[in-house]
Amino acid sequence: MTTVRDTATKTGLRYGYITNGLGDHRLDDALALLADCGYDGVGLTLDHHHLDPFGRDVRAQVQVIGRRLRDLGLAVVIETGARFLLDPRRKHEPTLLSDGRELRISLLRQAIAIAADLGAPVVSFWSGVVPAGLDRAEAWNRLAAGCEDVILEAQARGVTLGLEPEPGMLVERVDDWEMFAARLGHPDGLGLTLDIGHCQCLETEPVDACVRRAGDRLVHVQIEDMRRGVHEHLDFGDGEIDFPPVLAALAEIGYRGLVCVELSRHSHAAHTTVPRAIGFLRQAEMAGVRG
Repeated sequence: MTTVRDTATKTGLRYGYITNGLGDHRLDDALALLADCGYDGVGLTLDHHHLDPFGRDVRAQVQVIGRRLRDLGLAVVIETGARFLLDPRRKHEPTLLSDGRELRISLLRQAIAIAADLGAPVVSFWSGVVPAGLDRAEAWNRLAAGCEDVILEAQARGVTLGLEPEPGMLVERVDDWEMFAARLGHPDGLGLTLDIGHCQCLETEPVDACVRRAGDRLVHVQIEDMRRGVHEHLDFGDGEIDFPPVLAALAEIGYRGLVCVELSRHSHAAHTTVPRAIGFLRQAEMAGVRG
C-alpha cells in the first residue's frame, strides 16, 4: 500500500513553510510546529520579530537557530520580503530601485552572511516597484548595479541568490527574469525563485509549463493558491490552480530545493493552516504521480 510519505520519496519533493505566515508564533515554536507537522524545511523571513538581521545579537541568534534547525532536521532558505523591516512607514521600502537602496543592499549582504552560517543554499529576493517618475531604463540600471556586487559575494560564500518575479514589480514575469539574467551574463550566483501563485496570476503559459520552462535555473519555489489577475495569496483550494500537474512538473525537472508555502496573511490561523497545507500538497503530489 502506497502512503503519502512513500510518494514523497518517489518524487523527491521537499516542503517548507515561510515564517512570514507564522508571525504570531515565537520562532522556536514555529520551527517545532513545522517539524511536528512533517515539513522538511523552513523559509526564514528575516524580520524584527523573528531573526532581525540588524540586531546587536544577530550572530548569537544565528548560532542558536542553526542548532535548533539541526536538532529538528529542518533545511532552510532565507527570505528577504519583510514588509517594514527597513522603513516602519513604507511597506517594502527602500528597494534596489529607490532612493536609499544602499540599505536594501546591506540587507542582502546580511542575508547572504546569515545563509552561509546556517547552511542555507538560497537567499530569495525581488526587484521592487519602479518609483514614480523613474525611467524604466534607469530602473534596470539600478537593479543591475545593486545585484552585481551581492551576486559575487553570494558566490564567494557558496550561496545562490534567487530573484523572484513579483506582480507589479520591475521583474514581474519569467520573461523579465530571463532578460535580466542574460544582461548580467547568466552568473552562477543568480537563479530563479518561482512563486506558483504568481504564475497563475500573470503568466500567459499554464503554471506547469512555467515550471518546465524554469528548468535547472530554478533554485527556490514558493507555493499557494491564487486567481487569474488577482495578486492575493490564498489558502489551497480557495483559488484556481490545479496543483497535481504543477507538482508533477517539479518532480519531472528534478527540482530538489524546498517548495515553501507562502501564506503571509494567515498567521492568525497558522495552527490549522500549517498542518492542512502539507496534507493538501502531499495529496496533490500523489494525484500527480497517478496522473
